[in-house]
Amino acid sequence: MDTIADGVVAIIHYTLTNDQGEVLDSSDGGDPLPYLHGANNIVPGLEKELAGLKIGDSKNIDVAPEEGYGVVNPAMIQAVPREQFPPDADVEPGVQFMMQSQDGQSMPIWVTKVEDGMVTIDANHPLAGETLHFAIEVAGIRAATSCETGCGYPHGLTGTESNN
Repeated sequence: MDTIADGVVAIIHYTLTNDQGEVLDSSDGGDPLPYLHGANNIVPGLEKELAGLKIGDSKNIDVAPEEGYGVVNPAMIQAVPREQFPPDADVEPGVQFMMQSQDGQSMPIWVTKVEDGMVTIDANHPLAGETLHFAIEVAGIRAATSCETGCGYPHGLTGTESNN
């Protein structure tokens, strides 16, 4: 098991930046990120570019919105009355809430504006519409356990950690 392929756990160090070069997320100074390749644990454009890499490989990967967090869908942005939130809720731009969709699924929403008793909410991911710039290094590759394969995500760096 020397290359990243479907069904293996790949362990990567990464730094994610936006078009302005601002660091949005990074494993620098912490543990690398394990993910189960082929199980949609990471954005599709990144996963596709990691296939075939080996331990020690480094790569800069640009992921277009269509293969990242999607393009901004204006239909997922709307203004609702403040009264639709609990009275004691901290309703201000940047705060995330969970709401139930019409089909009963829980989905995250983000507050983008509060004005005149109305709250603008956005169900688009905050990175929707953004080109993602990843600098990655492959830190490890290991076989997935049967439990990991069955549940669709890795159990830590070694496959023995519990995910709660």
